[in-house]
Amino acid sequence: MLTAPERLRRRAAQPRLVALARALSRLKSTVTVMNTGAHPDDEHNEMLAAMRHEMGMRIIVACSTRGEGGQNTLGPERGGALGVLRSREMEEAARALDADIAWLGHGPDDPVHDFGFSKSGKDTLARWGEERIIDRLVRAYRQFRPDIVIPTFLDVPGQHGHHRAMTEAAERALAFAADPAYETENLAPWTVTKFCLPAWSGGGDTYDDEVPPPKANLFVTATGNDFATGMPFWQLGEVSRAFHASQNMGHWRHPGETTWPLHQVGTDAQGGLFDDLPKSLSDLGPSPYLAAADAALAQAIAAFPDSTAILPALSIARRAIRGAQEDIAPEHAHRLERKLEELDAATAIAAGIEIYASVSSASIAPGETVDLTIEAEPGEAENIRVTPLTSDAFLPSDVVSLSGDSATIALTARAGAKIENAFRPDWQNLYANGNVSVRVEAEVNSEVIRFFRETEEDLQLSPTYTVAITPEALILPLSAPVTKTVALKSDIDFGRITIPSAPSLTIERGESTFAVNSDVLLTAGRHSLPLLVDGAPAFGVTPIAYPHIGRTRFARPLSLDILALNMMVPDTKIGYIGGGSDRVGLWLDRMGANITELDAEAPAGDLSAYDTIVIGIFAFGLRPDLRAATQKLHRWVEAGGHLVTLYHRPSDGWIADETPPRPITIGSPSLRWRTTNPAAEVKFLDPQHKLLIGPNRITSDDFAGWDKERGLYFASAWDDAYVPLLAMSDAGEEPLIGSLLSAKIGAGRHTHTSLVLHHQLDRLVPGAFRLMANLLQSA
Repeated sequence: MLTAPERLRRRAAQPRLVALARALSRLKSTVTVMNTGAHPDDEHNEMLAAMRHEMGMRIIVACSTRGEGGQNTLGPERGGALGVLRSREMEEAARALDADIAWLGHGPDDPVHDFGFSKSGKDTLARWGEERIIDRLVRAYRQFRPDIVIPTFLDVPGQHGHHRAMTEAAERALAFAADPAYETENLAPWTVTKFCLPAWSGGGDTYDDEVPPPKANLFVTATGNDFATGMPFWQLGEVSRAFHASQNMGHWRHPGETTWPLHQVGTDAQGGLFDDLPKSLSDLGPSPYLAAADAALAQAIAAFPDSTAILPALSIARRAIRGAQEDIAPEHAHRLERKLEELDAATAIAAGIEIYASVSSASIAPGETVDLTIEAEPGEAENIRVTPLTSDAFLPSDVVSLSGDSATIALTARAGAKIENAFRPDWQNLYANGNVSVRVEAEVNSEVIRFFRETEEDLQLSPTYTVAITPEALILPLSAPVTKTVALKSDIDFGRITIPSAPSLTIERGESTFAVNSDVLLTAGRHSLPLLVDGAPAFGVTPIAYPHIGRTRFARPLSLDILALNMMVPDTKIGYIGGGSDRVGLWLDRMGANITELDAEAPAGDLSAYDTIVIGIFAFGLRPDLRAATQKLHRWVEAGGHLVTLYHRPSDGWIADETPPRPITIGSPSLRWRTTNPAAEVKFLDPQHKLLIGPNRITSDDFAGWDKERGLYFASAWDDAYVPLLAMSDAGEEPLIGSLLSAKIGAGRHTHTSLVLHHQLDRLVPGAFRLMANLLQSA
């Protein structure tokens, strides 16, 4: 439940006049546009802001993945937890646009997921399942019925394979969606009128389209500023984009774009955006009711902000639309239904109805009950009735009539309800989302209206207990028997928790710990031991909380992972400077390194005690203290220190001639300077280099079992002092040699690597630990 200050700040950020202006602007158009992309943040926010807020179009964002394979500049969330974070970011970005989302991928366990960077659309389709992703797009077309579909990216070489796959699938799904022979349960065929490609290049810092964009024959043009806020539409788009904070999105640019060129596929003729589309209700047929409705809607919009004039006009439009429903062609019936829903939403705001729905707890366990509190400011409404809308995890609740200004409703989660993460198939801004929301019915001027409200915080189903294991992964040597201890925290009796033993691994219970004993017969590799509560899988819950998305969580079955390997760790004193975007410091500690994590004060202090300093990904862009100490680090290297920098993007404060001790340029566009195949062959350019021979001899075996990719943001140029140690490439490409560079500088050394070591450590890839250990050695 939100605190009182949080509720007040949220309410102040949602002024009624802006909400009313937004609700009235929906009434301008009967056209729906769908923008397709592969990841949260692929949507073209600025163009969509103009389409929605100036032109009144309904906006749908169709997104194939949850972004779980991407990067995170905010914090440590990776994998499924990052997918939850980025899903919530996409939802808030959509809320700012007043857009809906058709989620085509349902999380990291779904075949349609973000498996990391791809250079091939065909490979992406094969991994997602070509028929699967096309079928999901067909269903999205039939559910949302877009008149226009616009992919954000082109299907051309040099573009991200996920983008290429979505653009190809979006076009191929058109014919299936229109074909009555293609069966989808309870969804009628739908014909998309216009399929438009971007008539601009997707090249830049990341991508490098190899062919020019198609010729523009249609333009989206913003003709002014948003009348409700005074902001230009490109700026409203960037407000939406700023919710993708984990991707460092949202930029201030002045001036911004006001025209976006498109290429309508299937014609070379120049055309207008609304040509051949029913722009208004009158375009749907000859009924006089439709013309009357258009006139009333125009009157309501012109009367802003005078609610006493707006409400009667909305009422006239409502009656006229209902009068036209019997005469309208079946293919347009959904437009009238949507307009009635938009009218009700606008009426609720104009009538001054405020409904606040809150739950007594943000989480509920199966079998438990929480209170749903409804508070109402009725405005001009009478006979307000509220119906709780819940997922299948909850028992049904009755309709409640608000005789006063509040009511409390008990909500009970079903016993045995499944613990799931928030990867729902769609998110709709006009309706209500989450496990619990409410439908409101009220009478305004003797007419019944219906609208929806979400709870202030989503009520999430959580385990009946909390369990946490520290550490959740152990690194064990193969050279000798060893005993390591893991600690558990839980709000249940410790005796109910068990960890089964495995071959050559025995588990002994302590008071609140388990001792893990290995013997010399332990097999090399990864061993995963499940945690059980009363014999059933135990769940861990990772809270996720950021100001721009609120509070959520990621739940997963818990296990104790053990990596057994042959590895020597040098006897050096290590300083680690992280930016909060990786867990390398944690893994160095578990490897047995003598590590100190350096806080914001440390780079300005005495560094002479450290043999090696490791700088985590993005850190130069995230830590001002580190940027300020760059020259000091250079002097420390000259005096004999070993500086190890993990990969940085050019945007992460990496200045080629200033950040490293000697110049290193990060390749751009980055698509050309990465190896995406995690099994790509690795060639050793200097096999006898000290970083490859000790204390662990690095061989091709150490590059087996890598996950997602080899590396990215490879160096494209460097000072002659640096020696490239490895070469690798994706199929059909020239070898890249900028993944691991090392230079002797004065009495010290600088090593820069663009290998995704931080991700491989998280995935317990043995060779990544052995190579990381070698990088810890002194200069």
